[in-house]
Amino acid sequence: MEIRVLKYFLTVAREGNITRAANFLHLTQPTLSRQLQDLEKELGQKLLVRGRHNISLTAEGIILRKRAQEIVELVEKTESEFNTINSTISGNIYIGCGETDSMKYIADVMKNMQSSCPDIKFHIFSGNAEDVTEKLDKGLLDFGLLIQPINLTKYDYLTMPEKDVWGIIVRKDSELARKEKIYVNDLIDIPLICSRQMSKKYSNESGFLDWFGEYFDKLNITATYNLFYNAGIMVEAGLGCAVTIHKLLKTDENSKICFRPLEPKLESSLDIVWKKNQIFSPAAQMFLEKLKERLQN
Repeated sequence: MEIRVLKYFLTVAREGNITRAANFLHLTQPTLSRQLQDLEKELGQKLLVRGRHNISLTAEGIILRKRAQEIVELVEKTESEFNTINSTISGNIYIGCGETDSMKYIADVMKNMQSSCPDIKFHIFSGNAEDVTEKLDKGLLDFGLLIQPINLTKYDYLTMPEKDVWGIIVRKDSELARKEKIYVNDLIDIPLICSRQMSKKYSNESGFLDWFGEYFDKLNITATYNLFYNAGIMVEAGLGCAVTIHKLLKTDENSKICFRPLEPKLESSLDIVWKKNQIFSPAAQMFLEKLKERLQN
């Protein structure tokens, strides 16, 4: 498979139309069609369903789209790294992270680096630990900022100086908003909006199973979320209260919602990780050194 042809395939998948894709790629329609047919023949699979006006992907086409995106991203990242080897420090740094206030340490380093090296560009991918480590393991990210629990055996890492504190976000007109701290009995029968980290699969490692104890299976979980912004909107709409970490949303006097911590206190450590034996670009190496300095101060 040629990278060029994979890019053609991704463009067709995005546009959903051969003519539009050909125009975008500055190719003739017959040339593009022939390239796609050769790709299908090479892989021995039908990738596209060709309608009169639109094109859709087969199940095999959907698999290839995911793989092609990863391959093209990795090739572009590699080319960028080699293009900057013999020049002043420049290039791209790719960081994956969950939602956490500790991102402020990363942002401080980014700001300082761009002041002295304006040709360095940062690319942030937001996702949960599974999303971030998948891209990290495939070489699509240089670093990942992860909320515990996470298996660190494959990674080198720096532990962040602060821990995230768990609690609930509730509307200010809720009875729970009148409490300074939230105990497990307070949450029984309350509609809860929870992260995937609270699911049975992860709850024991994250500390949720211990915190809720015998009440865990009695929780009234009415919705789940991956990243928190939309959960905050659901809380404002009155769908329930959300179990989350502190400082992800503004909860000042002008807000409709407020944060109340869990009691006993439940905290999660955070680490910025990278693959063991990772060979960094000059820009990524500088970022790591600057981050170490920042965390020591």
